[in-house]
Amino acid sequence: MPRFVPSLAFALIGVILFGDGAYIHAKAWLAQVLLERAFDRSVATGQAVKPWSWADTWPVARIEVKRLHASATVLAGSSGQALAFGPGHVEQTVDAGERGVAVYSAHRDTHFRFLRDVTIGDEIDVTRSDGKMLRYRADRSSVVRFDQSGIDPTTDRYELVLSTCWPFDALTAGPERYLLHATLIETDSHARESGS
Repeated sequence: MPRFVPSLAFALIGVILFGDGAYIHAKAWLAQVLLERAFDRSVATGQAVKPWSWADTWPVARIEVKRLHASATVLAGSSGQALAFGPGHVEQTVDAGERGVAVYSAHRDTHFRFLRDVTIGDEIDVTRSDGKMLRYRADRSSVVRFDQSGIDPTTDRYELVLSTCWPFDALTAGPERYLLHATLIETDSHARESGS
């Protein structure tokens, strides 16, 4: 067997893996463009707008961390299929701005990659599809097993949790999740009054 065959095989595998990784990031980017358009139409019309005709979900919120110039449009539900296109609003958790804990989840290497750079005290803006804007302040983070989050859905506070896989630089899925906890500090009426 010629000596170049193993090298050629490794090069081909590398190209395939690179292409697969590039495809995932390109799909995530394109999905966010389509989700942004659908979200803007949802806010304008007051109706849920699907981002593409065959979608089984729709955008429900936009998350922004302005200090980091980071933004992501959130889908209804957190199935694996939904998370392939954007962050998901975890089922059976309240909407942002309601009493309890609103939980949004996304992949660490695409839509929630910015979570590694969020610091305690950062402001997180959430705009719901009904146009209501809310501001949260990041107040702590934790690393937990996926089945032991410690989140109390019955709290009487107004909280937000952003969840992604941990550690940030891992190449394979694992049982740990990084949770960024935040507390509501402003609603849209207060933000308008303060000139934000």
